[in-house]
Amino acid sequence: MPSRAQPADSPFLTDYDLHLLADGTHYRSYDKLGAHPARHDGDGGVHFAVWAPNARSVAVVGDFNGWDPREHAMRRRPEAGVWETFVPGVASGALYKYHVTPGNGGDGVQRADPYAFAAEVRPRTASRVWDLSDYEWGDTDWMAGRAARNAHDAPISVYEVHLGSWMRVPAEGGWLTYRDIAGRLADHVADLGFTHVELLPVAEYPLDESWGYGTLGYFAPTSRFGTPQEFMELVDTLHRRGIGVIVDWSAAHFPKDGHGLARFDGTCLYEHADARQSEHPHWGSLIFNYGRREVANFLISSALFWFERYHLDGLRVDAVASMLYLDYGREAGEWIPNARGGNENLDAVDFLKRLNKTTYAEYPGIMMVAEESTAWSGVTRPTDAGGLGFGFKWNMGWMNDTLDYMSKDPVHRRHHHDALTFSLIYAFSENFVLPLSHDEVVHGKGSLLSRMPGDEWQRHANLRLLYGFMVGHPGKQLLFMGDEIAQEREWTHAESIDWHLLDSPLHAGVHAWVRDLHRFYRTEPALHELDAEPSGFEWIECDDRGSSVLSFLRRGRDGDPTVVVCNFTPVARHDHRIGVPRGGRWKARLNSDAACYGGSDLVGGGHVVAEREPVHGRPFSLRLTLPPLGVLFFIRD
Repeated sequence: MPSRAQPADSPFLTDYDLHLLADGTHYRSYDKLGAHPARHDGDGGVHFAVWAPNARSVAVVGDFNGWDPREHAMRRRPEAGVWETFVPGVASGALYKYHVTPGNGGDGVQRADPYAFAAEVRPRTASRVWDLSDYEWGDTDWMAGRAARNAHDAPISVYEVHLGSWMRVPAEGGWLTYRDIAGRLADHVADLGFTHVELLPVAEYPLDESWGYGTLGYFAPTSRFGTPQEFMELVDTLHRRGIGVIVDWSAAHFPKDGHGLARFDGTCLYEHADARQSEHPHWGSLIFNYGRREVANFLISSALFWFERYHLDGLRVDAVASMLYLDYGREAGEWIPNARGGNENLDAVDFLKRLNKTTYAEYPGIMMVAEESTAWSGVTRPTDAGGLGFGFKWNMGWMNDTLDYMSKDPVHRRHHHDALTFSLIYAFSENFVLPLSHDEVVHGKGSLLSRMPGDEWQRHANLRLLYGFMVGHPGKQLLFMGDEIAQEREWTHAESIDWHLLDSPLHAGVHAWVRDLHRFYRTEPALHELDAEPSGFEWIECDDRGSSVLSFLRRGRDGDPTVVVCNFTPVARHDHRIGVPRGGRWKARLNSDAACYGGSDLVGGGHVVAEREPVHGRPFSLRLTLPPLGVLFFIRD
């Protein structure tokens, strides 16, 4: 294969390329389809290739030929339904589209390149020729060691970011560029102790209000925030600061925009022809035909592309539940059962298995994360054991139950105690991430702070308690931007988060609590080594409904456990005794009620000596004062 650093001497598709494309196994199809600088017969230019098997004719049009489809007709390669041509004199940055004339009649239409590496800034829709080879990466050390940082036994705390609203240009309120954001974001994330950043989708999309989930450019970082190389710089900067980068990736559906994938060559090419399979009833979008080899190949190539060209550490696959079920969002009679008569989308299941098997084989040490909201079994089980093969799954059950509980007035929490304990029944059935994501602070739900009950002090105390409980609970963690400063209003994609809130002591206290929580979490193996194993967790007291108190142990592979005690009421609990496995001095390592976090500082620092008084089936016990709406972390001194 020719080096990407130089234009190809033989730009045209080989017979072997065509065989792999037709077979659906050309996993580097982005090296051949799309627009690539090349040389032919001594001339420099660009080789264009596009899959449009049912078109009568295809031409490449652009600012280099006056957008005239008569200038550069493409040659059909019937073995794979691909059209190609070489256009001399075209350089990186040129604008182009494909003029596609349907085979079943009708006028030609202009389509953006599904494999384009760059695009115009919306609302303009042309693709842009782009050379990705001229960036010098500086993240060698990160790439060599990232497998350990992404492992199931590693500390993983994720900061979820929407690039268009994390921080805006102060005066004009416009977007910062990838380059503008890079250093600022790295500083913020490193200071708060997060291990990874997760970006809402960056693949090109037409509508701001979709937040990126209505993807059309599966190989192009959105031009809203700069060039592909500037996005590389953002990833590189985070890596050099020791921070991993996960990106949300939407393979569940795509929008119907006329320049995009819908009826690309005049037929349903990427989608099904039957609306009961192709139309998403809730989102007004189209569903990929996962059973078509070329479509599955397109999506798998996209996933691999982001790992190869942009050094990503993980993809979080959006809306997996909608992919798995044929009746997702549909009533009886609105869907077509599978060949076995069931509601499982067998093509999507096979696609997801192939996707995960291929990405992990090609890039060991990365993360494939499923946003899957049902009880589908084996989402994170290996494919050779019958699972879907993801590395991690968002724990939507924990999120829903916990937020529902925390939103209740503490006087009523005793009646909903099971909402906190139920998650431990299934906590080790998958490799879970505990998400407090963007979805929980939009569409009228309000911010996390606004959902906490009580007066201003109690709402902030409840929020600190929620974050402490999340870090103590088995599973990796994810927190959406703004939550770390106790954002008061609901998130909107068109405005910056309210950084000025850090001038308030209570908001600054939440910020400091998040920072110290993560620093402790990263250095305490008991809180992360055995996240997905039952041996990493033990209840101390799980049924103290009257007091709304929970206490439990977290264990690592070696050493003493960490003790976590949560008081979910605004009433201090004096002389509260909990059992511990060993005697000696236990240190209160973190206390959410400390004055530095905005707490009442009811409990001072220092140590507690375990007394030989059996409680909760353990030979020793600690006699504690539990602060109101507080969480305490103890380690043996």
